Amino acid sequence: MRTGAVAALLAAALLVCISCGRSSAIIVGSKNFTEQEVLGEIAAQQIETRLHTHVERRFFLGGTLLAHLALKDGQIDLYPEYTGTALGSVLKEPLAPASDSKAVYDKVASLYKERFHLIWMPPLGFDDTFAMAVRSEDAKQLSSQSLSAAAARSWRLGVGYEFLTRPDGLRRLNSTYHLRWNGLPKTMDLGLLYRALNQRQIDMGAANSTDGLLTSDRYTVLKDDRNAFPPYQACFIVREDVLQRAPGLRTALDELSGTLDEATMRQLNRRVDIDHVPVVRVAADFLTQLRRSRGKK
Repeated sequence: MRTGAVAALLAAALLVCISCGRSSAIIVGSKNFTEQEVLGEIAAQQIETRLHTHVERRFFLGGTLLAHLALKDGQIDLYPEYTGTALGSVLKEPLAPASDSKAVYDKVASLYKERFHLIWMPPLGFDDTFAMAVRSEDAKQLSSQSLSAAAARSWRLGVGYEFLTRPDGLRRLNSTYHLRWNGLPKTMDLGLLYRALNQRQIDMGAANSTDGLLTSDRYTVLKDDRNAFPPYQACFIVREDVLQRAPGLRTALDELSGTLDEATMRQLNRRVDIDHVPVVRVAADFLTQLRRSRGKK
């Protein structure tokens, strides 16, 4: 059985399990990687503090389409998503250059409300775009640290499953840069990309720009100098009916808008992935610092 078919069956089974346990509490979901869990926990603690209500966490649901289906069908009430991902993978709309971040947000927000009755909250303040990461020693051999310059040699590529299948992933990269690949891409869990780079199993990995491991000088992200990838502004998406039945929820989530830049998000991810600080503590520390900066207890 192909990997895609297995993933689809597992996703369907997971969604059935989710459906069996719908709670009356506000339910925060996330996709299946560190940043999503951190953002989900930040939202959950913010809601608990501001609304004094019970929040249920349903993290690591799976990929984009499963998380979207869980939200649309009411199995979760909100989760963090990225504008470019929604535009290409969910809405199946033409992709836009990174310079059109506001236009992409406006289009995604309008279509989600119209088609799904889902509300995009204002951006959190950072983009988490695809980051083509290589060993820094290899990057130094290029004429410039860009994807255009990378066309001068061949690479063994490592990717996550979504990058392999999404329209804004490998297909977009190939059509923009025509890079030369040494063999077929190796598909792996995103957390294993850096180990594969260290062990020289691959030469380039399709990572995320806010990965905590990118704080290390062992890796260099090659510049997307031809704007292959669209903007990926991080935002919370919330069911419209939940905003109506939970007074104060919109205000609580609005308070998180614009509070996270790329460097901060990368440090939060690093605390979890490298320093092994529990996600609950990382989220609590971030919110405490945020409230202090705003003069709130």
